[in-house]
Amino acid sequence: MTFTLDLLLIPLAYLIGSISFAVVVSKCMRLPDPHTYGSGNPGATNVLRTGNKLAAVLTLIGDALKGYFAVMLARVMLGDQSLTSTMGSWILCGVVLAVFLGHLFPVFHGFKGGKGVATACGILFGVNVILGAATLATWIIVATFMRYSSLAALAAAIFGPIYFVFLFGFQPMGIALLIVCLLLIWRHRSNICNLMNGTESRIGSKKTTQ
Repeated sequence: MTFTLDLLLIPLAYLIGSISFAVVVSKCMRLPDPHTYGSGNPGATNVLRTGNKLAAVLTLIGDALKGYFAVMLARVMLGDQSLTSTMGSWILCGVVLAVFLGHLFPVFHGFKGGKGVATACGILFGVNVILGAATLATWIIVATFMRYSSLAALAAAIFGPIYFVFLFGFQPMGIALLIVCLLLIWRHRSNICNLMNGTESRIGSKKTTQ
C-alpha cells in the first residue's frame, strides 16, 4: 500500500508542473497571453517583453517553486528511502521527470508549455542546494556577460548533470537530470538556430510580433 501511494507522487508532480505561471500571472495582471507575442514561449523571459518586470519575476519564482516543491514533497513523503533505497531513488527520479514534463506539456494549458529553465532550476535546488546554486551561478555568469537567456540556459543545462556527478558520483538521479538536460536543449532548438544566425533576442529586448 505504501509503495502504491508513493507511486502517486509521480502523476501528482506532473499536475504541479502543469501549472503555467506565465499564463496565470498574465491573466491576473491583465497582460497579453504569453503565447501570442515575442517567442510565444510561456516563460519569464518572454513575459519580460511586455515591459512588466514584476510579472516576469513572479513567473520566474512560480515556475521555479513548483519544481522545488514537487521534489521536496516527494523527499518528505519518501523519507530517508528517497536517498538510500533503490526504489525510493527511482521514484524521486520519476517525480523529477514528471514535474519537468508537466511544465513542457501542461495538461491545464493545451500541452503548450515553456522551455523549463526556471522549473529545472527549482528541481536542482530540491535535489541539493549546492547543486542548484552551482548551476544557477553558471546561468547568471553566462547571462550577465553574453546577454542571451537561451545561451545561459543551455550552458546551465549542460553543466547541471556534470555538477551532480562531481558532487555525488554516478546515481539514478544523474540519469534523470541528464534527461532533463536533453529535453531542455531540445526545447531550445529554435534558439540555437537563432544564436547561430545572430538573430536571437537579448535579455530585456522589447516584445516583437511574429
